[in-house]
Amino acid sequence: MGVAVAAVAAGAVLAGCGPVGDTPAGGAPPIPATLTPAPATSAPAPGGNPTGPASNPTGSANPSGSTNPANPAVSPTATPTRATTVPTRPPNPTPGPSTGTSTGTTPPRPPAAVTAKKGAAVWTYGAAVPALVDSGASWFYDWGPKPDNDIPPGVRFVPMIWGPGAVTPATLNQVKGYGDTLLTFNEPDLGGQADMSVERALELWPQLQATGMRLSSPAVAWGAADAGGWLDRFMTGAAQRGYRVDFITLHWYGSDFDPARATGHLRDYVQKTYERYHLPIWLTEYALMDFAKSPRAPSTEQQAEFIRQSTAMLESLPYVERYSWFGLPAIGDSVTGLYDAAGRPNAAGLAYRAAGAR
Repeated sequence: MGVAVAAVAAGAVLAGCGPVGDTPAGGAPPIPATLTPAPATSAPAPGGNPTGPASNPTGSANPSGSTNPANPAVSPTATPTRATTVPTRPPNPTPGPSTGTSTGTTPPRPPAAVTAKKGAAVWTYGAAVPALVDSGASWFYDWGPKPDNDIPPGVRFVPMIWGPGAVTPATLNQVKGYGDTLLTFNEPDLGGQADMSVERALELWPQLQATGMRLSSPAVAWGAADAGGWLDRFMTGAAQRGYRVDFITLHWYGSDFDPARATGHLRDYVQKTYERYHLPIWLTEYALMDFAKSPRAPSTEQQAEFIRQSTAMLESLPYVERYSWFGLPAIGDSVTGLYDAAGRPNAAGLAYRAAGAR
């Protein structure tokens, strides 16, 4: 799974993955890794990054986290880094009912709300198929060029070129078999993730463009809306060279656990990013997480209320094409997951499956 974390001053929101602010995140197919706080930074204050994938020269995805604010309103005080350990995947479980008693007397849940915008960030997970179907997600990704889980009927897999090691003729040919959209470089501005210079990303871009697929921007860990930031310099360089970038990908993690305030922080970050580039937005990782203190995440009930408010907001913004919670599995050390090892939703999962209902 992919995710970035960022620590921010109280009440702020991080871009990517992190505390009270917006902090981006990114990861890969394994399972989220634990994050630890890092030294202070002057990055803006949007969300943070949960654990996202570690660098992978073969192009396979690996979850790991990043930290750094993306919410323009407040600046974070620290930027946590991601640990390299990855939780062990549990044996493939047999999905069971998500609610009810062992006697089976509880009636089944109504069908999930399905919307074109709602997606899922998934890593290798035994109950991925039933959980994807139950969530109502119309698309998913796993930080890799090919799916590590089966693709359920009616759900679309979106491939990713995670880092420079995946830019090979074989991998670029492979991704074309999974549709017309390609996610690119996971948190290139973060060590332990794609960790690339703007110049290196621009050097490789013509090869991605040659696939003919619709291309996302690289997904920075934080500061997507910042003038002179990694993404701003990349987009400027791409425009100067006549390169094509079709939409912007964002990561955001908030450390302000008040659902209404956090939703406002997230909206600010998304809107400021759109106003800078005027391209459609894909929010491919987001959640409430604080990597600077314990607990790392709010209660499941608080997370659920944030999901209700934030998804309603994201559904209402015409320039937001897709969004994806971080992440689908609530296993191992995941503190923001939606479905347990048996494919049953927790309170946050129930809120997410209702997202998009009219």
